[in-house]
Amino acid sequence: MTQFVVTLDLDGVTDKSELMDRCADALGLPDWFGRNWDALADSLTDLQAPPGDGGLQIVVRNWRPYAEARPQEWVIAQDVFAQAVDQVPALSVLLALGGSS
Repeated sequence: MTQFVVTLDLDGVTDKSELMDRCADALGLPDWFGRNWDALADSLTDLQAPPGDGGLQIVVRNWRPYAEARPQEWVIAQDVFAQAVDQVPALSVLLALGGSS
């Protein structure tokens, strides 16, 4: 079973607004996406992998600088990702380890 993989690259992200913009771009969210935590949670649970694939995998790269700059926001972001994964069995969110670039 092959998963469809999307990379969410947070390189240069310094605040929630930029995080939401990156999520919207990487995940192909509509222009009317509300760019708040509830809207992100709803959008994540509505994402669809292309037909025939084994699910959707989101790989978050270069997340550490954002996590260090905005630790409270990062905790919320992790909770949003975790709740979406709990609700959608075909969804995986992975944090890539390694350097920040």
